Amino acid sequence: MTREEIYEQLQPVFRDVFDDESITVNDATTAADIEDWDSLEHINLVNAIEKTFHMKFTMAQVLEMKNVGDMVDILTESAQP
Repeated sequence: MTREEIYEQLQPVFRDVFDDESITVNDATTAADIEDWDSLEHINLVNAIEKTFHMKFTMAQVLEMKNVGDMVDILTESAQP
């Protein structure tokens, strides 16, 4: 799965979790860029992404995510056969 394909699936997840159709994420997007992205919504976001991509993040992966680009890197790696 390419980064572009991941973003095509990831974008609607962010919009749904944060109930904001205007959200556009990219590699540099962080919690500071999205008004309602707090610790509770981060958990909801991680769960929604795991369901969408049919995978589970490890605790180490969740802790190392500093921005959406880091998240996409992990999703790209997990999609490799």
